[in-house]
Amino acid sequence: HSKILEEHTKILESHSKALARIEASIGSLGRRIGMDLERTILNTYREGLEVMGIEPRRVEKITFKDIEGRYYRKGAKLEIDIYVHDNKAYFIEVKSLAEVEDIEWFEEKCHIFERILGRKPDGKIMVALNIDREALERAVELGIKAIYGNVLESESSGI
Repeated sequence: HSKILEEHTKILESHSKALARIEASIGSLGRRIGMDLERTILNTYREGLEVMGIEPRRVEKITFKDIEGRYYRKGAKLEIDIYVHDNKAYFIEVKSLAEVEDIEWFEEKCHIFERILGRKPDGKIMVALNIDREALERAVELGIKAIYGNVLESESSGI
């Protein structure tokens, strides 16, 4: 039994190492796909953004690590897309599916980045392929402009 247990332990250790490598590879691939998907979504809604005076190719991602926990949580890495032109700044969030939690987190990030950058945005924009109806209503309540492809009815609405 001891010999079998020892062999199984070696096999489990080998599998654990292989799983760690697979997880790292998938995470890296997911991040690359996520960045490409964000850019694709921005380009898909290029016309809607340009009507607002925003050139999608000039939207840039800002990353901030809150080392001291001064703005959010100690060590937290925060990201937001921003477009700055002619002294105007727009905070932008890009999602394939925007739900209420995404709208509320975007609103919170906007407040955090207002403090970090020392200025309020001239506009807050959620760009999504699909948006949940409840999320769309919440965006309107919070003054977030939504550019989207489809409105999905939430499960509580009967879907």
